[in-house]
Amino acid sequence: MKNIREVFIVDANRTPQAKSGMDLKDVPVPYLGVGLIRSMMFKTNIPYDAVDEVIIGNVGCPAKYPNISRVIALEAGLDKKTSGYTVNRNCASGLEAISQGFLKIASERSDIIFCGGVESMSQMPLIFGREMTDLFIMLMKAKSLKDKLAALATFRPKFLKPIVAIEQGLTDPFCNINMGQTAELLSQEFSISREEQDQYANNSHAKAVAAHKDGRFEDEIVPIIVGNKIDRILNRDIGPRSDSSVERLGQMKPYFDKKSGTVTVGNSCPITDGGSMLLLCSQEACERYNLKPIAKIIDYHFHGLGPEYMGVAPALAIYHLLKRTGQKLSDMDLIEINEAFAAQILALKKIIKDESLAKRFDIEAFGEIDETKFNVNGGGIALGHPVGSSGSRIVVTLAHELKRRSARYGLASLCIGGGQGGAIIIENLVR
Repeated sequence: MKNIREVFIVDANRTPQAKSGMDLKDVPVPYLGVGLIRSMMFKTNIPYDAVDEVIIGNVGCPAKYPNISRVIALEAGLDKKTSGYTVNRNCASGLEAISQGFLKIASERSDIIFCGGVESMSQMPLIFGREMTDLFIMLMKAKSLKDKLAALATFRPKFLKPIVAIEQGLTDPFCNINMGQTAELLSQEFSISREEQDQYANNSHAKAVAAHKDGRFEDEIVPIIVGNKIDRILNRDIGPRSDSSVERLGQMKPYFDKKSGTVTVGNSCPITDGGSMLLLCSQEACERYNLKPIAKIIDYHFHGLGPEYMGVAPALAIYHLLKRTGQKLSDMDLIEINEAFAAQILALKKIIKDESLAKRFDIEAFGEIDETKFNVNGGGIALGHPVGSSGSRIVVTLAHELKRRSARYGLASLCIGGGQGGAIIIENLVR
């Protein structure tokens, strides 16, 4: 992009991620972000009243914290004048937060912004249906005991059947199919076998387990206190399986198309809790507070397509982002693409290297992904997909791995429920 200020990533971190209902289930949602900001502020000379804004991606929108960004900012100890707002672009909410922070600093409206995402999928609620809701309304409006008894007489046990919020959220209202069914569609249209999907999922677990064993996540993970009594420290992801095997994955039954499907809970991402955060600064702020950036944001792009093909939308976002920056896929030293489903990633890989397939989505084939550069520490199938955070989590992981390898360019991308894809390119500055 021309005629704008450079935007630097000074630091980036995340919580451990845990499967829904496990170690992070009791952590209040704001505290998936509070500790991350506190950790970065502790390591810098930035005064607590110098932060311009906090921008957080979140999908579940807890009723208790309708603008969770403002709560995180204040709980982290930032000055009351620091504004905060929450963004929702489904799975890419964290990336949307980064993009808005980037634009505000690039356009000289801000100098220091915290941006990222938080999600507790464990705490997404069960909802009463319309019949039970109407009954509650009748009871509240009742002016006498007689009226209340009349209202109660209309009650039927079926009124108590809950609506599962997370289930509704993962179903597209336009094409009326859930995310898993979009993966089944891709597996059928692009001839992706069950065996290919299970092999891919197994590799994701193997890479994530190896990354933890080698300590490759230590710099990016900030430990968090967990448990009913707040008496334990969690410092690693709860999701990667050291005992994963293609054989064990092959024993799982299809989940979304039980008769003839190939997509299982084993070759899909788990429902997950977690948070991630980046500290973005201008050159002026870096000089003023003696900050040493780890990376620079080059550019980003979002792109849409039919919701039923949601999983391959990163192909479009990456294609148009590379055109914007004048770069090639081969220029990228590392590539992170969020793994919603193995079928989705495998279909995407076919599209970007096959001209006839690419034309179906109004793009040109633009290369083949080098496996030695791709999701080198595992992806969402092993690490999980806390929807509000994943878009920023993949950038956090990318920035640290570029730094560790002294590599230059990194690309992060993900599919977005509703038929969108997002992508971002960053440049490592620690070489």
